[in-house]
Amino acid sequence: MPAPDVMRFLRSRRTFRRFLPRAVDPAILREAVDAARIASCGCNRQTIKYLIVQSASAVAAVQPLVHWAACLPPEQGCPRPGEEPVAFIAVLQDTRLPGCSDTDVGLALGSLTAAAWAHGVGSCIMGSIDRPALARLLDLPPHLSLRYMVALGYPAHQSHLVPVQNGSIDYYLDDARDYCVPKRPLEEVLLKTL
Repeated sequence: MPAPDVMRFLRSRRTFRRFLPRAVDPAILREAVDAARIASCGCNRQTIKYLIVQSASAVAAVQPLVHWAACLPPEQGCPRPGEEPVAFIAVLQDTRLPGCSDTDVGLALGSLTAAAWAHGVGSCIMGSIDRPALARLLDLPPHLSLRYMVALGYPAHQSHLVPVQNGSIDYYLDDARDYCVPKRPLEEVLLKTL
């Protein structure tokens, strides 16, 4: 049975889309990558590589190439000036190595974002990105396939779980501009125990 504080941590590790203008210590970003590095992966293939984007000019160049919060209107889902992330981590797959796997990428992303959150650094895993433009900007060689960008920074809002209402799983902002993330109840997703 998981320790209660582990479940509390997992419930609090949400996606964040508005950040404080406060730099993240480079050691925290490296630790997040290290956590991703040691994540489980099929056959111990280790096909995933990372690139940390932390200089203000590089972060600003990445920002227009990522797309925020598809379920929300742009004026609610996109960070406003002064709320942008202060770092990104590019998650890449080395296609020269055999056995590229979506499962391996998912496990790495979970470890990366959890390690960042352990330091109070929020994240947003972004798959809706301009991959060709980002590959040029990041000067990626052809054998590195850009899978995701992870936006990082200290959250400027709260994000919490709420019950699904009227069947809608769309996340939304409350009156304080905090994120409300509807989750289906355990009874609905756990079909049976044999």
